[in-house]
Amino acid sequence: MNIKIANQMLFILFMAVFSFSNHVLAKGVDGLERITQELVAPPFLPKHEQVVTGPPKVVQIKMVIEEKDIEIAPGVFINAFTFNGSVPGPIIVVHQGDYVELTLVNPTKSTLLHNIDVHAATGALGGGELTMVAPGEEVILRFKATKAGVFIYHCAPGGSMIPWHVVHGMNGAIMVLPRDGLKDKDGKQIKYTKAFYIGEQDYYIPKDKHGKYKRYKTPMDGFSDELEVMKTLTPSHIVFNGVKGGLTGENAMQAKVGDTVLLIHAQANRPSYPHLIGGHGDYVWERGNFSDAPLTNLQSWVISAGSAGAAIYTFKQPGTYVYLSHKLIEAILLGAAAHIKVSGEWDNDLMEQIKKPSPIK
Repeated sequence: MNIKIANQMLFILFMAVFSFSNHVLAKGVDGLERITQELVAPPFLPKHEQVVTGPPKVVQIKMVIEEKDIEIAPGVFINAFTFNGSVPGPIIVVHQGDYVELTLVNPTKSTLLHNIDVHAATGALGGGELTMVAPGEEVILRFKATKAGVFIYHCAPGGSMIPWHVVHGMNGAIMVLPRDGLKDKDGKQIKYTKAFYIGEQDYYIPKDKHGKYKRYKTPMDGFSDELEVMKTLTPSHIVFNGVKGGLTGENAMQAKVGDTVLLIHAQANRPSYPHLIGGHGDYVWERGNFSDAPLTNLQSWVISAGSAGAAIYTFKQPGTYVYLSHKLIEAILLGAAAHIKVSGEWDNDLMEQIKKPSPIK
C-alpha cells in the first residue's frame, strides 16, 4: 500500500469517527428534556431548584436586545444598551452539566451590532464569535455549563466598542449551581431561603463647558465624548441595578429575621468591595467558584473586575441593612449602595441601647 492510499484511508477513518461522534453528541443532547426558563428583571432570580437529580436538561432562554434612553440619576441620561430592557441584564440560573440554548434577538429598530460573551461558556470567545447580530437579526447559541459558579456575560462586538457597550449597561450574570447544591468546607449542604442579584454599573457621562451632564439623541452622537471620559478611568456614576437609588428606599430588597439570603454581585468592568452594614458574609465565594469551599465570616470581600461573586447571610435582627461597596466615596457620593429591609423581632442579647443620647453630666 503506497503512502497516498494510506493517508486517504486514514482521512476517511478520521472523518467517519468524527461524524459518528458528532451524531452521538447531537443525539444525546436531542434526547434530553427541554425546559424554557422565564427570565425576570433584577434583583430577582427566575424560579429554580437548588438541588437536582437525574440527567442534565436543555434550558431554553430568550434575550431581546433593547437600546433605550434611561435616566440614571435626576436629570442625567444615557443611551443604554440592554439585554431584555434592564441594567444589568437578567440572571440565568442552570445547573452544572445543563445545556443553555440562548436565542439572542437584535430588533430592526436597533442602531448597532451586538453579541454576547458568556464567561461560563467554553470556546469562540465565550460565544461572542458566534452571536454577532445586526439590527433585524437573531441567532441561537447552545453551550454546556461545565463549571459551577457565578459568571458574568456582556456584549463584546470588538475593539473600543467592547468597553463602550459594557459601560452602557450591556452586561449581566449567569449562575451555574452544583447539581447537589452549595456546600461548606466539610461538604455540608448550604441552602438559602431567598436570593437577590445585584449588578454594579459604572457610567462615564461627559459634561459640557458649564459642568452640566450632556445628553445625546443617538448612541453614536456621544461615542467620542464618552471615550474621552472613559480613558480617565473615573466614573461619573457607580450604581446598583442601573440607576442611582435603584435598590434603596421604596426599591429596597425585603427579607425577614431568620431568612438565609444569597446575594449575587456582578461587576463587568471594575473591582468592588461589598460590605453588609450590620451583617457579615457567613459564606462567601469571592470569585463565584462554587466548586471550591467558601470563605467564612467576612466583614467585606472582593468582586474582581469582569467577575461575579456570591455571599450568604442569615439575618438575625430587624431593620434596614445597607449593602454597599466599601470604597465609601463610590458608595455614598457616586451611588453604589442598596438597602435590605428586614422585618422581625429585635434580640437584645445581640445588641441593646443601654442609654439613649442625653446631655453630658
